[in-house]
Amino acid sequence: MDAMVRNAGLGDILDKIRAGERLSLDDGRRLYETPEILAVGYLANIVRERQNGDKAYFIYNQHINYSNICTNLCKFCAFGKDKKSPQAYEMKVEDVVRKVRDRLDEPITEIHMVGGIHPDLPYSYYLDILRGIKSVRPEVHIQAFTCVEIAHLAELAGKSLADTLIELREAGLGSMPGGGAEVFSPRIRAITCEKKLSGEGWLEVAKTAHRLGLRSNATMLYGHIETIDERLEHLEALRRAQDETGGFLTFIPLAFHPKNTEMADLSRTSGIDDLRNIAVSRCFLDNFPHIKGYWVMIGPKLAQVALSFGADDMDGTVKEELITHMAGGETSGAMADTELIRLIREAGRKPVERDTLYNVIREY
Repeated sequence: MDAMVRNAGLGDILDKIRAGERLSLDDGRRLYETPEILAVGYLANIVRERQNGDKAYFIYNQHINYSNICTNLCKFCAFGKDKKSPQAYEMKVEDVVRKVRDRLDEPITEIHMVGGIHPDLPYSYYLDILRGIKSVRPEVHIQAFTCVEIAHLAELAGKSLADTLIELREAGLGSMPGGGAEVFSPRIRAITCEKKLSGEGWLEVAKTAHRLGLRSNATMLYGHIETIDERLEHLEALRRAQDETGGFLTFIPLAFHPKNTEMADLSRTSGIDDLRNIAVSRCFLDNFPHIKGYWVMIGPKLAQVALSFGADDMDGTVKEELITHMAGGETSGAMADTELIRLIREAGRKPVERDTLYNVIREY
């Protein structure tokens, strides 16, 4: 396999990866541009196995999207709706609590909760949701509110980011998901999500959370109108932030789903695109402990292959994901833990159930 990589003209990158040296933007560009996808996957697998061996992680989690009403209305999003839309919805606090209570018989360790930038809900609503979840499931870890939502909540509260995060943590917030990052490029944001928090703003929220001891994930939405250089600039910004704080848990490349969005004329990503983005991310983000092949976005079969292209995590049981499915996602809305274990074993990896912070619950 080393010969295949060298024949592809990537021998110097192989040497860097074997030596644990950091890749440059030019190295990343070559990994994106080479037609030799198996060589890129091989390089990513070296990093993946050095960091995580044969382990492939999953979590028993539940997703709750408390509202799709949003003032941003990004062009790549099929989830967010104007409050006057017939498809708009918002849950009362008791509705969210009921969803948690309805699954008390399942060994859920994480509640994953995000929504839109709602124009009317008060700051107290978000605190009450956290407290309500903890009242019925006190031991659960709540991973909630993207950096975009946190900035909105700080504005609602009239408080600093740090004070807002401290108050949310006291109410039950355990960590933050990685959504809302999209692509940091100002060009992309001006075209696709001009009302959204800037890339610099997103990073500042994440770093503020990390300094307070709150961990978070990071994402990149790829496969729309971004360039390879814009992807790499995004990855480099995340790598610099991780050098600074060390607070990111995992990176999740998110494949763009165009259906029902304002960019519906674009094609969906190919399987090669998906594997390449996972592999390049694993090679480039040397300071991220985990890379996720999110089965909801790319499908279970490709997520299996991704476990040999740099990914060491498939996410989890999910239980009712809406954001991808409103954009035409064709995967199931949930997956049994037994199915995740089977998929991981078939891919030649060792299934490991984790909690949100990657503490091992059980190895299979």
